[in-house]
Amino acid sequence: MAATTISPAIRKQMSSVAVAMKVAVIGSGISGAVCASTLARNGVSVTIFDSGRGPGGRMSQRREIGEDGKELMFDHGAPFFCVSNSDAMALVHEWESRGFVSEWKQVFGSFDCASNKFLSIQQDGDAKKYVGVPGMNSISKALCNESGVKSMFGTGIAKLEWLEEEIPWLLTDSKGENLGRFDGVVASDKNIVSPRFTQVTGLPPPLDLSLVPELATKLQNIPVLPCFSLMLAFKEPLSSIPVKGLSFKNSEILSWAHCESTKPGRSTDSERWILHSTPDYANNVIAKTGLQKLSSETLNKISEEMFKEFQCSGLVSSLPFFMKAHRWGSAFPAKSIAIEERCLWDRNRNLAICGDFCVSPNVEGAILSGLAAASKLLQTSSCL
Repeated sequence: MAATTISPAIRKQMSSVAVAMKVAVIGSGISGAVCASTLARNGVSVTIFDSGRGPGGRMSQRREIGEDGKELMFDHGAPFFCVSNSDAMALVHEWESRGFVSEWKQVFGSFDCASNKFLSIQQDGDAKKYVGVPGMNSISKALCNESGVKSMFGTGIAKLEWLEEEIPWLLTDSKGENLGRFDGVVASDKNIVSPRFTQVTGLPPPLDLSLVPELATKLQNIPVLPCFSLMLAFKEPLSSIPVKGLSFKNSEILSWAHCESTKPGRSTDSERWILHSTPDYANNVIAKTGLQKLSSETLNKISEEMFKEFQCSGLVSSLPFFMKAHRWGSAFPAKSIAIEERCLWDRNRNLAICGDFCVSPNVEGAILSGLAAASKLLQTSSCL
């Protein structure tokens, strides 16, 4: 399949490549997956490493089991995405044609918690909203399974070591095991250089910033907005809510809600909603608990507080049969660090850093950053 998002000049250069470049991509969120897929389509040998059980990052899908033993699926991170850039749009149209992306055609609105009234209901002509099918992680799954991409899940990177040899990058895992040698590295997880890595694991970040001093100042302290998501399942539809997605105004606890079960390809056995907290609410909790794993007691308290705020809106008349909270501690970037370049690049070490924190804090930003990182590596590979 043609690489529609790589410039003709780069593709022309690629035609003379004699040796396949080996690249490690760290992180299987949308940015890393797009980068890996683009590289593989252009003849690069790619291995994706991710500490999670499967691909997706913030676009992962959560599988839970209700009291009746039935499966409940939730897109508990990014609920949908919009695109306007032509390169991103070309990819999304391709994904639509392959059946793992679809437009989500529902009405959205804005709700004021001070007056308990809707401020606005979405009008026709608003930007199209897209979702992965049957889950948001379907996009990364498809890209990580493309020919030429090897995926290693449940494999966290503990160290990125630069060796002054022909194949310079050596990666090791948390057990100290050798994961292989690579010509280039793409890091789509900002935590490989973040002090937050140490706060959570007690270990130094995998990438020593002294290797890339020109990138260090941009990478060292990327501000993030934490968030809690609350997954809810109801036996009956919440008929008093006239929209399937809503933002909250004048709430100290809630910022957003959407009806998961109205998305294309989802089960309609129950009505499932996901609530997102405000960053301030999440910050207040984290200030007390830290970034370590939360106890069931703390998560239950968060669930109760978020649902109570939802109830106080007057939009909910019944109790859910399933309720569970999840913490996103550092997933949402509060700053873009490479808007024009779309990724960070160290040519001397064939190291690219990409993600939504480079371009814009959304799925389109992650897509564009992944494409930019792939372009940098492809230009390098054409010179081999």
